[in-house]
Amino acid sequence: MLEIITSSISFFTLLSFFGVGAVGSLLVHKNNKNANAWSSFFAIVGSFWGVFFSIIMILRKKSLLFDLKTSIFSLFNISFHIDLLSSFFIFVISLLALFCSIYGIGYIRHYYKKYDIGVLGFFYNLFIGSLFLVVTSSNALFFLIFWEIMSIASYFLVVYDSNDESNVKAGLLYLVMTYIGTSFIILSFLLLYKYIGSFDFLVIKDSIALVPAVIKNIVFISAFIGFGLKAGIIPLHIWLPAAHPAAPSHVSALMSGVMIKTGIYMMIRLFLDILQPIPLWWGLVVLVVGSISALLGVLYALTEHDIKRLLAYHSIENIGIILLGLGSALTFYSLNLSALALLGLVAALFHTINHAIFKALLFLSAGSVINETHTRNMEEYGGLIKYMPQTALFFLVGSIAISALPPFNGFFSEWLTYQALFQGIAQMHFWTQWIFILAAGSLAFTGGLALACFVKAFGATFLARPRSKEVTHAKESALSMRLGMGSLAVLALLFGVFSGYIISLLKTIGQGLSVFKDSASAVDVSSAQIINVSNGFSVISGFGIFTLLVVITFLVIFIFKKIINNKQKECISNTWDCGTDLSPRAEITATGFSRSIVQIFSGLLKPTIQHHIEYYDDENRYLPKSRTVTLNIGNMYHTYFYQPLHLVINKLSTRARDIQNGNIDLYISYIFIALMLALLVIL
Repeated sequence: MLEIITSSISFFTLLSFFGVGAVGSLLVHKNNKNANAWSSFFAIVGSFWGVFFSIIMILRKKSLLFDLKTSIFSLFNISFHIDLLSSFFIFVISLLALFCSIYGIGYIRHYYKKYDIGVLGFFYNLFIGSLFLVVTSSNALFFLIFWEIMSIASYFLVVYDSNDESNVKAGLLYLVMTYIGTSFIILSFLLLYKYIGSFDFLVIKDSIALVPAVIKNIVFISAFIGFGLKAGIIPLHIWLPAAHPAAPSHVSALMSGVMIKTGIYMMIRLFLDILQPIPLWWGLVVLVVGSISALLGVLYALTEHDIKRLLAYHSIENIGIILLGLGSALTFYSLNLSALALLGLVAALFHTINHAIFKALLFLSAGSVINETHTRNMEEYGGLIKYMPQTALFFLVGSIAISALPPFNGFFSEWLTYQALFQGIAQMHFWTQWIFILAAGSLAFTGGLALACFVKAFGATFLARPRSKEVTHAKESALSMRLGMGSLAVLALLFGVFSGYIISLLKTIGQGLSVFKDSASAVDVSSAQIINVSNGFSVISGFGIFTLLVVITFLVIFIFKKIINNKQKECISNTWDCGTDLSPRAEITATGFSRSIVQIFSGLLKPTIQHHIEYYDDENRYLPKSRTVTLNIGNMYHTYFYQPLHLVINKLSTRARDIQNGNIDLYISYIFIALMLALLVIL
């Protein structure tokens, strides 16, 4: 039975669920309920099968390599290679798709009679299926085809709510940036094909010695730009804060949780598995970019009062944290410190799955809030914990996890990342050592700012008093939505409590790569679930912390019961505040909360403040009726990077237009000059 599950038949069965879900959604698109039920059912079944398939593959340390030969593609075979790394990403995709699809059953209902639900189901299932194809393809040509299917499907999901013009603009920006990234990816694959003569990843890996070092460096830069753009590294991130908020919330969760991780997958596949040996500067570049992305991502998140844009910027931050682990792995491996390199890779993989879980949880929770309040502006929330207590709990769990507080999962993957960076500080020479010191400092600073950001997000959204009438009419989300959020909240806890077991499995996955096949590991997990790092620190896993928290919780409950039982009389009344009437106007706003931090980094964030005062009449200039202060943040990427680039491209385009003036004689002379140059090159 297990042989059948771990066979190519099982993999194509997995893909067929999403294919049937996509096509069937279009066939029943005239009935909203049927289309929702059809697409959700096959997405859930397919995702469940993907979880089961990937777990068996990982536990059995199974690898699959097979070709799909067709008459259409007579020159090329569609080859698939499912090793432990691919199985890990299949698991991440399946896990998130499962709970996002359960959530979507209730969430999609608010689109009834507004849009075609069958179209949403088609692109949703196509999107998930293409994610599996991307992480399993073993041929660069067909990888690009599947990559484009994934990008196009996600584009149509971004612009699905097309009545909002900002969503259409966000989709266009996403599409343009995607094709820019794809052009760099194509360049890297074509360079490899020129020297090796094959698009097959395994052939490229075996023949990589034929590629000159200079060409490998160009391939690295091109691939890092192309896949880094999809991952959302700074300054290539500008599409991400626009596209993620525009998509339906369960799609936003998938885009942030798994789609941007396909860029991370290909970086690991190319930089660690294929392009060997690697120079030292590759890892240092990844470290520097990761540090910048993590720090600036969380800074821009702090300035946001759009809840989904805030979460989108935190995706950039966490991609930076993953790159810190990957960068340290590349650096260690280039110095033949394979045990420490495996530690860095495990840290990157652990944070990859942890971020997928808690970021999906946060996006789904935010979607529930938006669904009830009909706005993404946190300034119009407040007091939602009274109306949506379960959603508030789920958002709180996600906030604790993303802030790296124990016993939730985010703490343990960031702790491993710290250990990798500390090992670099201890092992490196002077100038390389300082890069690791700055990376560790950036991670520490990022953690503190992330905690401040989610104090703001949770407080402004769920605490104090309602700031708008929509909040007072809010009610708890549908059962399927709460089930999706609750399951992810439980996973965020379990992946922390049993972090030792997870790390052991991730070590196995890392050692599945040929470069780590015979490597020892710098991280070890004892039978008591204590995680040890050689020459570093140890930490007890979440199980011990969880046990301690359970004991403390019972003690607190026992003490409170004693106090309550000893009370003779209970009096409930409004909070007294020196005789003034407490109202939402007395609450600190999300903008006000982050203003002090914005002022500290004003040189980087370039804030501008606009005042708008409304008076009772023109004669009385001393008694304003209302006063509004708006804090705007300058976009330095547009100012210092994209606008100058835009001007250069416009000037080059103008010159190119002058060359193409419609004169046939001139065109013939161009051809003649080109032929002469070609002859000179041949001779």
